[in-house]
Amino acid sequence: MPHYRAPVDDTLFLLNNVLGLQSRSNLSGFSDATPDVVEAVLREGGKLADEILAPINLAGDREGCVRHPDGTVTTPPGFKAAYDAYAGGGWMGLSVPEEYGGQGLPQVLNTAIQEFASGANLALGMYPGLTQGAIAALLVHGTAEQKTRYVPKMVDGTWTGTMNLTEPHCGTDLGLLRTKAVPNGDGSYAISGTKIFISAGEHDLAENIIHLVLARIEGAPAGTKGISLFLVPKVTVNEDGSLGGRNGVSCGSIEHKMGIHGNATCVMNYDGATGWLVGEANRGLNAMFVMMNEARLAVGVQGLGQSEVAYQNAVAYAKDRLQGRALTGAKAPERPADPIIVHPDIRRTLMQIRAFNEGARALVLWTALQADILHRSEDPKERQAADDHMGLMTPVVKGVLTDRGFANAVEAQQVFGGHGYVEEWGMSQFVRDARIAMIYEGANGIQAMDLIGRKLPKDGGRAMMGFLGEVQAFLKEAGEDEAMAPFTKPLQASIGDLQQATMWLMQNAMGNPDNAGAAATDYMHLLGLVALGYMWCRIAKAALAKKAEGDAARWDAKLVTGRFFMERSLPETALRLTRIKAGGQTTMALEAEVF
Repeated sequence: MPHYRAPVDDTLFLLNNVLGLQSRSNLSGFSDATPDVVEAVLREGGKLADEILAPINLAGDREGCVRHPDGTVTTPPGFKAAYDAYAGGGWMGLSVPEEYGGQGLPQVLNTAIQEFASGANLALGMYPGLTQGAIAALLVHGTAEQKTRYVPKMVDGTWTGTMNLTEPHCGTDLGLLRTKAVPNGDGSYAISGTKIFISAGEHDLAENIIHLVLARIEGAPAGTKGISLFLVPKVTVNEDGSLGGRNGVSCGSIEHKMGIHGNATCVMNYDGATGWLVGEANRGLNAMFVMMNEARLAVGVQGLGQSEVAYQNAVAYAKDRLQGRALTGAKAPERPADPIIVHPDIRRTLMQIRAFNEGARALVLWTALQADILHRSEDPKERQAADDHMGLMTPVVKGVLTDRGFANAVEAQQVFGGHGYVEEWGMSQFVRDARIAMIYEGANGIQAMDLIGRKLPKDGGRAMMGFLGEVQAFLKEAGEDEAMAPFTKPLQASIGDLQQATMWLMQNAMGNPDNAGAAATDYMHLLGLVALGYMWCRIAKAALAKKAEGDAARWDAKLVTGRFFMERSLPETALRLTRIKAGGQTTMALEAEVF
């Protein structure tokens, strides 16, 4: 039976000692996030993940969701009670403004809780996660009436939310969508069309589901410029906030998927369903991108969560499984064989995953903190820098963390040998669940193209220059500290690789865009490695300071893990640079018929 334990202590260390959460008390909501409050929130959130969400994860995978002849859907046994515990604990509104029933605490705390939920039970965690994304979109683009009528019910979990983009004939290219919206004459619209791959589209966890749907108003321009966003409730809502009749929206079927079986991924049919415009007409993508960007960061966290839970189970197995003897002599002579954790290749696997997880956790929390600064700071320069960071790092967090999260789940499964291929051990589920994170909310190839095509050149490359400037300033400040040399020197070398790659793209992508396309994924991973290396430098600096205060064993373990990353993972930037410089000629040389 697989297990999970939320990494609360590591998260507290990152927030308090690496990211300096308490130094941000000038931001709205941060003064309430005292050290005691932060620890209480994380420990209670960890307890929820460990004791309520995780124990039903394996059963949820086996049972899956069931669609009934009347179009209703039931979730796996135990999911409703677990969701009620999540909603009843106020977790949905952790960072939502108090005026809408939330607690107004920093988004970075909510991100930590999202990791715990994703590691414990990814399929279940998606229901509240999608709702939080819908809340974010409504708070930015909804009318005052929409916010008042819908958001409080979503915050308390009575209602949930979804996002409806994809159609059978169009995924990433949303300009092709056909779902139409016809004005009803009373300010509402009749929405008709079919959406596919709609996570949490129908279920029995809440009494209403608020669908955010992209559609084209009759007569609107073709392409993405003619797309609008609509709020379409499963059950209509009366003027007094009570529920009315069933709307013209239904679940046509549930997708039979590779993983996340406990989440109802639906084909949704809209048959003249009543909906209301969110934001401006023909500017629906602007409104939806609030939810999509929230979702992309959350999906990156899902990749980390699956990597963490797979690691924890692989470690437990490696300590218990007896096989062979250590190369340097028996470590358990009283037993018939040594536990496999003595073998260097098993250690390599575990250390690689561990070093990634701890660096990636810092990266997602750092990025979530920038989101808080963007939305809560009164300093325009601070907000601009935070916005630059979010634009640059969102595709990296989504793409790199999910690519590596899946790869790490596979590596952790390998530790089990044949037992990893047997369903009862649970490792297969982590692999299958992790795989979707590389695909939805914009496949990772799209993330890479977004990074180099839009985010990198935006504002004359200001975001990248800001990132490089921050890292170089850190390296200069730490340059005289010998204890930091095992961290700063490898990072300096990798910064050089990143600068060379960026310059190569500037010189070679304009004349031949295929050079950029062929380089995109490698560039995304190169930047991700440098960002993780920077996080490890900051972690090491904080760990050295903590070691001086005591508990040397804990902080020595942290420093060894960091050195492993710098020695064994970060040098991959040189490989990525070599691939980038190879250009796109051989990639594009063969005619399509040859394949």
